[in-house]
Amino acid sequence: MNRDQLQKFIQYLITAHHTEVLPTAQKLADEILSSNSEINQVNGAPDPTAGASIDDENCWHLDEEQVKEQVKLFLSQGGYYGSGKQLNSMFAKVREMLRMRDSNGARMLTLITEQFMADPRLTLWRQQGTSMTDKCRQLWDELGALWVCIILNPHCKLEEKSCWLQKLQKWSALDVCPLEDGNYGYELPNITNALPQNANHSPDSLSRPRRTVFTRAIEGRELHWQDSHLQQIISSNIYTAPACQRESERLLFNSQGQPLWLEHVPTACARVDALRSHGYPKEALRLTVAVINTLRLQQQRQLEIYKHQKKELLQRGTTTITNLEGWVGHPLDPIGCLFLTLTDACRLNDDGYLEVSDMNESRAPVYQHVPVAAGCPNSSESYLSLALEVALMGMGQQRVMPEGLYAQDKVCRNEEQLLSRLQELHLDDELVRTLQKQCVLLLEGGPFSGLGEVIHRESVPMHTFAKYLFSALLPHDPDLSYKLALRAMRLPVLENSTSAGDTSHPHHMVSVVPSRYPRWFTLGHLESQQCELASTMLTAAKGDTLRLRTILEAIQKHIHSSSLIFKLAQDAFKIATPTDSTTDSTLLNVALELGLQVMRMTLSTLNWRRREMVRWLVTCATEVGVQALVSILQSWYTLFTPTEATSIVAATAVSHTTILRLSLDYPQREELASCARTLALQCAMKDPQSCALSALTLCEKDHIAFEAAYQIAIDAAAGGMTHSQLFTIARYMELRGYPLRAFKLASLAMSHLNLAYNQDTHPAINDVLWACALSHSLGKNELAALIPLVVKSVHCATVLSDILRRCTVTAPGLAGIPGRRSSGKLMSTDKAPLRQLLDATINAYINTTHSRLTHISPRHYGEFIEFLSKARETFLLPQDGHLQFAQFIDNLKQIYKGKKKLMLLVRERFG
Repeated sequence: MNRDQLQKFIQYLITAHHTEVLPTAQKLADEILSSNSEINQVNGAPDPTAGASIDDENCWHLDEEQVKEQVKLFLSQGGYYGSGKQLNSMFAKVREMLRMRDSNGARMLTLITEQFMADPRLTLWRQQGTSMTDKCRQLWDELGALWVCIILNPHCKLEEKSCWLQKLQKWSALDVCPLEDGNYGYELPNITNALPQNANHSPDSLSRPRRTVFTRAIEGRELHWQDSHLQQIISSNIYTAPACQRESERLLFNSQGQPLWLEHVPTACARVDALRSHGYPKEALRLTVAVINTLRLQQQRQLEIYKHQKKELLQRGTTTITNLEGWVGHPLDPIGCLFLTLTDACRLNDDGYLEVSDMNESRAPVYQHVPVAAGCPNSSESYLSLALEVALMGMGQQRVMPEGLYAQDKVCRNEEQLLSRLQELHLDDELVRTLQKQCVLLLEGGPFSGLGEVIHRESVPMHTFAKYLFSALLPHDPDLSYKLALRAMRLPVLENSTSAGDTSHPHHMVSVVPSRYPRWFTLGHLESQQCELASTMLTAAKGDTLRLRTILEAIQKHIHSSSLIFKLAQDAFKIATPTDSTTDSTLLNVALELGLQVMRMTLSTLNWRRREMVRWLVTCATEVGVQALVSILQSWYTLFTPTEATSIVAATAVSHTTILRLSLDYPQREELASCARTLALQCAMKDPQSCALSALTLCEKDHIAFEAAYQIAIDAAAGGMTHSQLFTIARYMELRGYPLRAFKLASLAMSHLNLAYNQDTHPAINDVLWACALSHSLGKNELAALIPLVVKSVHCATVLSDILRRCTVTAPGLAGIPGRRSSGKLMSTDKAPLRQLLDATINAYINTTHSRLTHISPRHYGEFIEFLSKARETFLLPQDGHLQFAQFIDNLKQIYKGKKKLMLLVRERFG
């Protein structure tokens, strides 16, 4: 500020707080004006906004009320409007205060926690037994992790520590305090204990202690920093094994004399996080190196032990898991903590200098290799290569799938976070060497590695991790990358249970129902990751016949979901047939094989995508070539239902489009058509109701096959065929120029039909009218044969009168059969065969009238009178008809005389 601004600033400041600061202001003014005062002996002035000097105990001003109000407000918004982001930035502020060693950091966290514990939703969730939202859970996790940091502050006073512990224990004891694994209630046992409570891990959840989000912080009270070995590790880069070690010191160093820190890994990482968070980056880095040296040593030892037991384990085909607690998805994120500590030491800022990072930057960081200070003198290791190594070790660790949806979700989320950080590393030669070395160790690894030869059935799968490794290694070491990705394809939780099927033929395995693994809540996600890995390999292996066959075998052996195999088949098809270059025939065959497997898997199960799958398969087979089409037509019964085989598969195979697409010559076309006809007859035999018509269509051009298909239809007509199926085939026959056959089928259809008196809008009416027209056009004999069937099946007066009218308008036999002449005479309703139809029609009118009158309401009177008028037309057809109608009306007046108003209307119209 310039002089005027400063003056204004001071005057306003004094005015705003005149009651408190006026005496101080006057005293200071006197001192400044006095030349020999103490103030004037010192250059400059204190800057209260800059925090304290490095040696002072920091204590900025904390507006407690404002903190409380803000947290309360953000919590009440329940994760909307960026409130989660706001709360995360408050947590980041706490971390920043800790890093500056400001004693208010813990105070601010206490205020935040109090508001979190007072969140009214906690009681609600607890009462309803519902779980909290993911966003909310993540905030609670961060809260728990921050308290661990505070309890592990290497320089806090004992009374402060015990004061915080009291608070933590009080919160933890409350009923509403969220549990560490994200569940309310104890229905899911918890295996995330750092130290096993008892060796055999009782499945009985009641025997497990209740672990809340604060339990780890409370357990941290046991940890102190007084250990002399620990003190030397964190305070010196050149701490190495003494020349003549005592027995007790042997365990503290590796063979190169570098110090080890043998604490439980997540606990050791919590120490690293505490050092880093409290502004001791160098110390955090030294401890990280000691932890990694320990991990390497353990990896070597486990490898040696495994080599001795390998034969036995491979025979048994199963392994135990030594660590009960996975590091990925762990509440304290140990691997992420080590990775960030190491990469922070290697970050460059824009000017090319190493920078102390800001925790939540959006820019992608730039790293450079910084040699490890505490190394062997000849070591060329850098913190960056250590970061990569520890991330690979952590993600490759074999671990049991944790209990509960939240914990399983967290495993996936944490893995994705770590992988996105790994993708920010530019893989130079040194990092590629680290990658290769670690991948070989993971592949050879025994129980410690999730990519080892034998893994536990409940082991967390490695698909996402392997996809990263595959893509990263492929340009440098393709053999290793394929070996790794193929090893990672397995999903044992689904595999070991399918041994009931014949596993030597993977295609016949029944699709496994995920609900048999209710404990694996994320199974669907994991299976889609497995599919992603397979797709990545297929894409990369394009053009490599041998690799493609191996990948195909792996897919057939390990993937159990038909919809995912279908997705892979479609992927392979797309990659194999690019629009702008030639087709890759091996990959196209892989697509077809996968498609066939899907057909077999879904043949007997209901699948809503089945039609789409069948159509796609035919398209794929067409791309492969005519022999593939012939093959699927010949083995249709293992792949398709009869309906699919005739209406989709065969119909498409012999279509004009397919013939053009494949530019088929005459013998090839004949071979295809012959296969389609054979298929059509087999399907018609198996399911005549659905396939007879398609079979006739497919056999049209071959007389013998067509006759066989017609015979199948006739034989089936007596059995389970419906009138509509038979009428459809009959119409097709007429269309193809077989009127007598059409008549035969129509007669069979009539005998399957029953039309009640009130069904005057039945869909079969058109079929009946068509059948009568057909028989009429064939001649008097055919009409005479059909009328008894009509009379037997149709009881609806209006339909019968319609047929009668049509039959009396023209002479029969006009459309007749070549060589048969029409008599040209109109038929009389008084003689057979129409007399029978006339009597039936009049009877139907009489019956219908009585039926309608039993339940008639006044608003239908008008309609009823119209109906009687129609009836009169039919009554008047024979010579004595008017007498018969008059008699009928008299009867009505007599029987229904109680319906006075209606009978009045009848008299008015009919006398």
